[in-house]
Amino acid sequence: MRDNEMLEKEEIFSKVLRAGRRTYFFDVRSTKADDYYVTITESKKFTEDDGSFHFKKHKIYLYKEDFVAFKEILNEMTDFVLDHKGEEVISERHQKDFKKELATASFTNVEFDDF
Repeated sequence: MRDNEMLEKEEIFSKVLRAGRRTYFFDVRSTKADDYYVTITESKKFTEDDGSFHFKKHKIYLYKEDFVAFKEILNEMTDFVLDHKGEEVISERHQKDFKKELATASFTNVEFDDF
């Protein structure tokens, strides 16, 4: 089988979720036995001090026999978080509060000779 045919056979269906510096890839793939499974890949961008960057990737393979239990636990975990912390992203709220504090803060001019 040619490489292109193998790729077509392996990748059946895909979705992408971009979330800031993270990107999630959801892919339905085919096994050699022509059954399907799901991969979830997190790709996170890291920028170096010199401006160069690299990506770190983590992948989960999810097989059909685990779908029901996986969905139940994922739903339970996400419901728990939303029930206890709501939908607001706390880190964004803190960033807004910090920016407000900076905007209203009064700064004193300090000269080097003051030290």
